[in-house]
Amino acid sequence: MLAVFDFFAFDERAVLLAVALVIDAVIGDPDWLWRRLPHPVVVFGWCIGGLEKKFNRRGWRGIYRRWLGAVAIAVLVVLGVLLGLVLDGVWFEVLVVAILLAGRSLDQHVRAVASALASGNLADARQEVARIVGRNPDNLDAPAIARASIESTAENLADGVVAPAFYYLLFGLPGIIAYKIINTADSMIGHRSSRFLAFGWGAARLDDVANLIPSRLSGVLLALASIPRTRQALGVMWRDAKKHRSPNAGYPEAAMAGALNVRLAGPRQYGVRFSTDAPLNAEGREAGVLDIRQALRYFWRLIALMVVLCAPAMFIRF
Repeated sequence: MLAVFDFFAFDERAVLLAVALVIDAVIGDPDWLWRRLPHPVVVFGWCIGGLEKKFNRRGWRGIYRRWLGAVAIAVLVVLGVLLGLVLDGVWFEVLVVAILLAGRSLDQHVRAVASALASGNLADARQEVARIVGRNPDNLDAPAIARASIESTAENLADGVVAPAFYYLLFGLPGIIAYKIINTADSMIGHRSSRFLAFGWGAARLDDVANLIPSRLSGVLLALASIPRTRQALGVMWRDAKKHRSPNAGYPEAAMAGALNVRLAGPRQYGVRFSTDAPLNAEGREAGVLDIRQALRYFWRLIALMVVLCAPAMFIRF
């Protein structure tokens, strides 16, 4: 195991991260494996769901549920850190990091939406987009489905690739495992629904803090990956990112909106709840299938850029 707080091991982790990024890009999450074994994120989800069922009692006061939720997530994060400390072996470490990255998996889900839209099958496109976004897909037309897919691509490149890589580089396996637990908890219980508003408060706030730097870094990296539209991407990000209801998701989404010159976000429906979000890059055109595919090209350019940025560490190490 690499030393967690030894920043002199940063170059070694950078080499292993580059290898893990390539493995994830080539192999991803093979179905034959995860049909037989539970994916680590699924295991995290089981733990979070079990604690939620036990401690999120409707009859309890909100303040108790809030602190029980915060303590539950804190305990899981500590256990995740301890797990990362005991795991050992360089190649095992590479495989764990590759498994906890979500590059190829995201590409496959978003590409399925684009294929359904390109064939003119709105029903299939709605079904596919429902796999990657939380909003109600029933009334989405083709441009709204394209917007949702592009927004998901931008947001998930931040919390599915850049943020895990960031925490691995800084803190090794304990860092990436702790981050994935936090991010999984936020996606499961960090909602503003009556059921999760109190119990999921700690998970949502912790996820906001954990993504504070990676989300902004993702926006910058995405802008760099969108050459020759880097200037437009940075300009829209700087101007519009804070219009987003999330303190973090607006940065990669606004950068993507500027890079593609499309309009993203805006009003939308989550279940029975409606949002009145301001649009990002309001002067941009309506998004379409070609923009989804271009967003994926930028996504892979960003991952390639991350591998290139790790390259100097290889010279230092070898």
